[in-house]
Amino acid sequence: MTQTRKTAVHFGAGNIGRGFLGQLYSQSGWETVFVDIQTDVIDALNERRAYRIEILGDESYFVDVSNVRAVDGRNVDAVAAEIARAGLIGTSVGGAALKLIAPAIAAGLGRRAEIGAGPVSILICENLLEAANVLRGLILEYADAACRRYIEDNVGFAETVVSRMVPFVPEAGRAADPLYIGVEAYAILPVDKRGFPGQPPDIKGLEFHDNLEAYEERKLFTHNCGHALCAYFGWEKGLEYIWQAAGDPDVRPRVLNALNETSAALIARHGFTPQQQQAHVDDLLARFANRSLGDTVARVGRDPIRKLGPRDRLIGAARLVLDTGGQPTHLAAGIRSALRFNNPDDPVSVQLAAMLEEHGVEHALRTVCGLDPSEKLYGMILAAS
Repeated sequence: MTQTRKTAVHFGAGNIGRGFLGQLYSQSGWETVFVDIQTDVIDALNERRAYRIEILGDESYFVDVSNVRAVDGRNVDAVAAEIARAGLIGTSVGGAALKLIAPAIAAGLGRRAEIGAGPVSILICENLLEAANVLRGLILEYADAACRRYIEDNVGFAETVVSRMVPFVPEAGRAADPLYIGVEAYAILPVDKRGFPGQPPDIKGLEFHDNLEAYEERKLFTHNCGHALCAYFGWEKGLEYIWQAAGDPDVRPRVLNALNETSAALIARHGFTPQQQQAHVDDLLARFANRSLGDTVARVGRDPIRKLGPRDRLIGAARLVLDTGGQPTHLAAGIRSALRFNNPDDPVSVQLAAMLEEHGVEHALRTVCGLDPSEKLYGMILAAS
């Protein structure tokens, strides 16, 4: 059996790849080979073989990330050669882009099958439900019979819950240094322990769980939900930044009341203790209040049609509360606030506003939120102010 290297081939050298996973790999003594298509980023990584991450906070500091290089994702042969001897594969390209990287992963796994390489796992760092099944299916479309057998016997698909916040880098800053990235200090990555065919990799920051679904729902219905509520309540009050909303005497209690509803539901559904869940909420609100991140309510609130989807952070949270015997009164108010989000710089927000103007709230509840008029939540949102 061909020996693999302590090398992580990671697809996506953006916010999460370079700003999170690269740090974890480097601090654990792994080489990182980024796969990307941004020429300036690829060239800079290969020239410097290192970069710095700014940890943003009251007292910001820098962390050095070393032992890195990059290959162009359009060069499938080069990518496949790296995968053939890698000890780990990772992705952070966005759910919609997984179909674009599947051919190269399949080629690399096919190469591993040919040379008799050992088992390998794919660390899937995407904000996508059932990401493992999605990626597996996409790769299998490009796999021949030998590669399919190799995947069945040797490849793990490990979903993760990515919670590190990475603010947008202005174009001017990116032009000055294509590798600059600033992040919050939080650096924990819950991972599905079942996604590894052998011993999980020794990488700092990874937390292995047998019940990752609990952590996925907690992230969506606490972190994503609370973040969105800060944005929508903050927008209505005319606030510019998330940190302002997180500390505002009117907005903060409304967010807390909604998160108390989701917390009770998560405790009932997944067995988190009240102390664990309260500590999680307190930590999130402290992270939202980090001024140095500079995140705006406009950015966090954008794309409200997706965020009001039937299984997403607001409607999904409210349905969970109802399913576990609670009353999502404050969540219903947050959903109504999200429906009023009208940012002229966000095309999706403009689209939603036009829909409401032409067809009314009831139409949006049916078509955007996927609610039936007979559902209790439908009436609660209509009655909310």
